[in-house]
Amino acid sequence: MFDDATIKTNINVPFYMIRTAHPHLKPGATNFATALRQGYDPTPDLYAYAQTKTAIMEHVKSLAKQLASESIRVNGVAPGPFRIPLQVSGGATPDKLKNFDATTSLGRPGQPAELASIYVQLAAHDASFTMGPIYGASGRTGQP
Repeated sequence: MFDDATIKTNINVPFYMIRTAHPHLKPGATNFATALRQGYDPTPDLYAYAQTKTAIMEHVKSLAKQLASESIRVNGVAPGPFRIPLQVSGGATPDKLKNFDATTSLGRPGQPAELASIYVQLAAHDASFTMGPIYGASGRTGQP
């Protein structure tokens, strides 16, 4: 529950990555962050993880404002729940996986391919006015 490594990894890494990449980004560049549903709809057993995903959402919003004057776009995507290899390789308990499909209004988790069009649209030149939002893909109504 109080996982220091999760905090350090999920908050520090995006900060250092953009700090390193920033001198190389030209006007029109696009930066993405994946925040996940945990940032706005946390589950009780993922306290530290949920905090980091909320921090990533704020990273996107703040950085988008900071880099807008340089015409560098920053956007976020908050998927979840999605079926990914991390869950079945130790990211979730067998009991949690058993009920995983029932956590969306659609009665099934999303598949990674269902996210591709969101990232492609955010990267496209015709989305050049899109700066700072967090796009949700959660298979149910609600945020973001």
